[in-house]
Amino acid sequence: MPENQAPIVISSIIPLVAAVACFAFGINSSLHHIDEGFVGVYYRGGALLGSTSEPGYHVMLPWLTHFRQVQTTLQTDEVKNVPCGTSGGVVIYIDRVEVVNKLLRDAVYEIVKNYTADYDKTLIFNKVHHELNQFCSVHTLQEVYIDLFDQIDENLKSSLQKDLVDMAPGLTIQAVRVTKPKIPEQIRK
Repeated sequence: MPENQAPIVISSIIPLVAAVACFAFGINSSLHHIDEGFVGVYYRGGALLGSTSEPGYHVMLPWLTHFRQVQTTLQTDEVKNVPCGTSGGVVIYIDRVEVVNKLLRDAVYEIVKNYTADYDKTLIFNKVHHELNQFCSVHTLQEVYIDLFDQIDENLKSSLQKDLVDMAPGLTIQAVRVTKPKIPEQIRK
């Protein structure tokens, strides 16, 4: 090959290599998978699209469409360090509240549309804080810590589920576990 043809061959290969690289990057950006036990929801330009995906491999528009996986198997949401003011004015802290819940596959789209893919922050975490504060505010420290403590789990589960029936059909509370509250040192003495 003559010396003057080498630059011509190289200059014609560069666009081809760039096109192949862009194509491969586009395919890599559009191909995704949804794990078993999850449903995929899609957003384009920040707007929720009307379709969802079952587990497996799927293709979406690269760079324009984004997806989130929403769990549809049992999951445990853990709410930590919940302040609770008793009727006597003492603020105690409940170290951990575990809420075991399950979202039905058929309810994913409506719940994500109404409460975002982080629906558990609104429907579980915030409600746990609210319901525990409601409970503590009408009971004394003695009642919260000793007399009625064994009823808190079931009362909280019932309160959460009652609201979810109206607000988010398809999301069910399976169980609630509340740890013993921390009493301030000055009160304990």
